[in-house]
Amino acid sequence: MGAKKKLLQIKEAFQLAQKPHQNHAKLVVALRSTYNQLEDKEDFHEKFVRFLKYAMIIYRREPAVEQVIDFVAKFVTSFYQMEKEDGSEEGEEDNLLLNYVFNFLLESHNANSHAVRFRTCQLVNKILGNMPENAQIDDDLFDKINEAMLIRLKDKFSNVRIQAVLALSRLQDPKDENCPVVNIYNTLLENDSNSEVRRAVLSCIAPSARTLPKIVGRTLDVKEAVRKQAYEVLAEKVHMRALSIAQRVKLLQQGLNDRSDAVKEVMKKKLLQAWLRFTEGDVLELLHRLDVENCPEVAIPVLNAMFSLSPLHDFVQNCKNLDSRKLIPLEDLTAENVLYWRCLCEYLKSKGEEGEDLLEQMLPEPAIYADYLLSYLQSMPVLSEEQREDFTCFENLMTKEFIGQQLILIIGCMDTTEEGGRKHLLVTLQKILILPATSTALVSLLAERLLSIIEDDDRRIQIIAEIISEVREPIVTVDQPVDAAEIRKRELKLAEIKVKLFEAKEALEECITLQDFNRASVLKEKITELEHRKNDLIKEAEEPEIKEMRVEKNDPETLLKCLMMCYELLKIMSLSKGIGPTINEIIESLILPGITNVHPAVRNMAVLCLGCCALQNKEFARQQLALLLQVLQIDNIKVKLSALKAIFDQLMLFGIEPFKARRGNDSQSEYAHIRTENCEEESETIEEEEETATIHSLLQLLSGFLDSEFSELRTEAAEGIAKLMFSGRLISAKLLSRLVLLWYNPVTEEDIRLRHCLGVFFPLFAYANRSNQECFEEAYLPTLQTLLNAPATSPLAEIDISNVSELLVDLTRPSGLKPQSKKSQDYQDLTVHDSLAMKICNGILMDPTAPDVRIYAKALNSLELSSSSTENLLVLLNEILEKVKDKMCQRAIEKIKMNLTKGPNVGKDHSERTEETGLSERTQETDITLSENTVQTEEENNKDVLHTPVKSEATAKLKSTRNKAGRGQRKAAEVRSVSRRKTGTTVKCGTESGDEIPESVPMSRSRPSRRAKTVALEKTRMNLSRLLNTEAEQ
Repeated sequence: MGAKKKLLQIKEAFQLAQKPHQNHAKLVVALRSTYNQLEDKEDFHEKFVRFLKYAMIIYRREPAVEQVIDFVAKFVTSFYQMEKEDGSEEGEEDNLLLNYVFNFLLESHNANSHAVRFRTCQLVNKILGNMPENAQIDDDLFDKINEAMLIRLKDKFSNVRIQAVLALSRLQDPKDENCPVVNIYNTLLENDSNSEVRRAVLSCIAPSARTLPKIVGRTLDVKEAVRKQAYEVLAEKVHMRALSIAQRVKLLQQGLNDRSDAVKEVMKKKLLQAWLRFTEGDVLELLHRLDVENCPEVAIPVLNAMFSLSPLHDFVQNCKNLDSRKLIPLEDLTAENVLYWRCLCEYLKSKGEEGEDLLEQMLPEPAIYADYLLSYLQSMPVLSEEQREDFTCFENLMTKEFIGQQLILIIGCMDTTEEGGRKHLLVTLQKILILPATSTALVSLLAERLLSIIEDDDRRIQIIAEIISEVREPIVTVDQPVDAAEIRKRELKLAEIKVKLFEAKEALEECITLQDFNRASVLKEKITELEHRKNDLIKEAEEPEIKEMRVEKNDPETLLKCLMMCYELLKIMSLSKGIGPTINEIIESLILPGITNVHPAVRNMAVLCLGCCALQNKEFARQQLALLLQVLQIDNIKVKLSALKAIFDQLMLFGIEPFKARRGNDSQSEYAHIRTENCEEESETIEEEEETATIHSLLQLLSGFLDSEFSELRTEAAEGIAKLMFSGRLISAKLLSRLVLLWYNPVTEEDIRLRHCLGVFFPLFAYANRSNQECFEEAYLPTLQTLLNAPATSPLAEIDISNVSELLVDLTRPSGLKPQSKKSQDYQDLTVHDSLAMKICNGILMDPTAPDVRIYAKALNSLELSSSSTENLLVLLNEILEKVKDKMCQRAIEKIKMNLTKGPNVGKDHSERTEETGLSERTQETDITLSENTVQTEEENNKDVLHTPVKSEATAKLKSTRNKAGRGQRKAAEVRSVSRRKTGTTVKCGTESGDEIPESVPMSRSRPSRRAKTVALEKTRMNLSRLLNTEAEQ
């Protein structure tokens, strides 16, 4: 009886453990007392494991099962706890159960059932986790567990891998360079396809020199949860000093700019706060560890994030650097405290009225601040050539310049409405700009702040012109060299005066002797005058003549300063201002000579200025185009980039009209059409005109940069051409084809900006209006032919041609057009896909034996065709069937024919319903589609599964940029329709073509009858669309 009672105790313990509010600690104590009273431990072990097996065969995370697993882990490890408390030596005997359970688990880890493998790893994890920190297990058992769990890390079920990862966390040794657990953790972090596995590894992996780069790398994971976990691990387990400055900056940059708000929150509230704790809450010390001089663009969002987490009043009160004047003493200025001051002022200003009162406590009056800024900038050293080579001196100057830049930017936070303070500030800024010691690094900011205070363009031009004049031609004192003849004349004059003086003195003596006092007084006055003249001449001879005059300076630094001020002026000027006499004089005396200067920095700034001037006047732009084109061909890359941007800006603003040569037309020009400013009105006539030689050569030159070896030029050219096309200035299928090829080209894989720009441009451009889609349609065959004809050595040979075809088909979908564009196209019978289908058919017929006919046939199956094109297409398809011998192509063509012959009535019915009900955008968009009209049976699908177009990564990437409400609806319809068919194969649906069934009749609510399915299977070529519609309506 007693044995039975004890057996019931084990069973009862397992039953009680399943209950949600059961106290496991009491159960463990009760079962342990039963275990201690038993003499036959083996029998207990067997029964314990037998009851455990019931829980281990269940894969789902049922609460009852989870409770049992927790209870088992606690019970098995309770003997360790007891040993720790009692300090007894009975551990060896008590370890029998633990060893027995472990051996059972290690035998079970290879089971066929994924549930058993999952529960095995889970139990190993929980048992090891419940053991005390000082617990020890046998070396052989350790090795066996290690080996088994390492095997389970390669399990095909991600949940099993997750539990294996957790189980191994206590078996890793970060100090061992060859630790297999650490090695496989590193591998899983980078290579495991399941994000939850990667997240589990992050939560378990011990940071070390080997694992830290992998943990940091996960901050760029594609999954938000993994990125979030990575930042949490870095906040909780990694000291700030373990990361280099570059790593800290990169982490902050990525985290604060992450697309996920949850990741940003972790960055602000966990990682930043952890780093602040390391610096004992000292924000300036944290900034020091981020090297703000080299990366202020990261430090600024960091400070803004900190400001957003606490009351503004606290930060203002804690700003201890300011003195009674509300200024940081000049000797205490550092890169960190001045940046903090500036960011806090800008943050307070951005808060409007709430921050205005606090801002007054942070900033002095503009007049006081102007004098403060002047005194700091005047104290900046001017380095000689020798000092510039000394890194310490140069670094010190760079720091001072950085501080100067921040002080200048603070001006933007000031209230300059008060007249007296504003005038004083303006005068001070002008004085600073005129100072010879003012660094070029500060000129742009100074000019920008100066111009932002002045609102009138004429006043701006006048002030900048005066400053440029003072800087370029300062007043200097010059020693006037005296001519030898002049010296001789002066000597003769002096001798003459001396003779007269001698004679006058003799005459005076005679008068005195004769007592002729009247004449004597006259002579005395004459002698005094002569003495003065004599002294003046002697002084003139001794002192060199000094003269004040203006001297023109042409050194690179002076020219660069002047051009920078000019550039800031031209940037802020209204485009309607035009080129007045003052600007014209600056162009003639400064900008045009600057373009031929030997120093690249001067040339670059001159090109930027010239580009801005050209935007002010159409005629001036036409005159200077040749000069910019010359620069574009012969100068260095930085200047070329500036010239390229300038040319594209002019084409965007004026179109091609001002740049047309007045010569005869070039009949061979077929490159592109450029629209003028009155694009909409004149588009029809411009499209009919032949291109002139100038246009042709200009576009050839610009498009030539698409093949440049320099990625910057490639990117700028692609972006410029994309802008011209998107704005309607340029229509060219040939250039569009080149952009598509450039986007796919493996050479541009590292050009992130280029790929991002084109990835956004293609769908926006294509879906804007029908004429743009026609451009893509025209580019379809030439693009594919270029790829098919590419030699094996060309990078283009690596491109998946089928993928490109899918992209172009997707971009030309009539259902993708914006609603306003579609309404204007309603009167047209043929869609873009109709005409593309004709072209593809003709392309197949040109060479029916070519290997590319499969790609064309696949594309035909993806097109959205209207009933208008049915008759002509059937003729071409019949001809193709006769000539093409490839079986796969024949089957694809047969499928298209079947769709065309069955589809029109459905399409008509659908279009009538659409007109009557005026349903959603998605319903209005759709016409008859090849892939939606017919639901293929199992036999058909099995044959044609290889022909079913698969949505490419490129297409998916593009589609993600489309902001269409209909996309999600179509995708949902696709899922529903596939699940209903139960044919065992995937059928391409709504993502490739519009959903044929109106929204008012939801397909998922009514299932087709068994009879309908039977009929469909018997008649494999029957179109089920109408049947499904009827079923749904009933």
